Amino acid sequence: MRHPRFCHLALLLTVGCACASNATWAQEEHDLAKQLANPIASLISLPFQNNWDTHIGPARDGDRYYLNFQPVIPVSLDKDWNLISRTIVPFISQRNVLPDSGTQTGIGDTTQSFFFSPKAKGPGGLGPALFIPSDADPLLSSGKWGAGPTGVALIQEGGWTIGVLANQNWSYAGEGNRPDVNQTFVQPFITYTTKDAWSFTVDTESTFDWVNDQWSVPINFEIAKLVKFGSQPVQFQAGVRYWAENPNTGAHDFGARFNMRNKLGLTRLV
Repeated sequence: MRHPRFCHLALLLTVGCACASNATWAQEEHDLAKQLANPIASLISLPFQNNWDTHIGPARDGDRYYLNFQPVIPVSLDKDWNLISRTIVPFISQRNVLPDSGTQTGIGDTTQSFFFSPKAKGPGGLGPALFIPSDADPLLSSGKWGAGPTGVALIQEGGWTIGVLANQNWSYAGEGNRPDVNQTFVQPFITYTTKDAWSFTVDTESTFDWVNDQWSVPINFEIAKLVKFGSQPVQFQAGVRYWAENPNTGAHDFGARFNMRNKLGLTRLV
């Protein structure tokens, strides 16, 4: 028969190891959630961002659902620099966005961005962005090829991530009967991440159309939680959007967002 002291010691060691393991994962969880708040973190991630908008068009009777598939893939260039590839492919289904326009379903214009980013803790990254027409329907695609610069600037201190992502799109080719594109996109964002990996974000994904002299300004309020399924961390995010300004043909009032981000592995480029 085992001595009671040995049983007590074994129990204490088991509990201690479990607590240490939980504390280690809690710290990893917090750190990973902070990294995911950085749009160009050197992590391979596969976000699926679901969006709903209503009250679209002059009659305010249109609605739109779009799924943004946004893979982020880092490539190590040398001991000092990474190249971060960030792609946004929108899958769109919409109805009555213009009077008598009916329903459209397809792929919208793709945005492909490349950021040259320092591996050391730094201010963000800069690079080119390409804009690729993806659908023949003029209600889903601009029909124009575009290009321009893009960049991210941010700081991360404590639980805070504060920054801005921006790009400029000038069209240079495409269908001749379509209007030229000259747009500036600006996304300032503020995120606070708690020690138990809850993230609270306020941002705006604003676009200024220089051709038509018009702003589109949605303000997003989002809550995210990082959880673990087996060895795989997944972040779930939900939020509400308010359209502070938009053309008469755009969305109005409120919209919604649900985002699932799957991070592949736990390895960060160094």
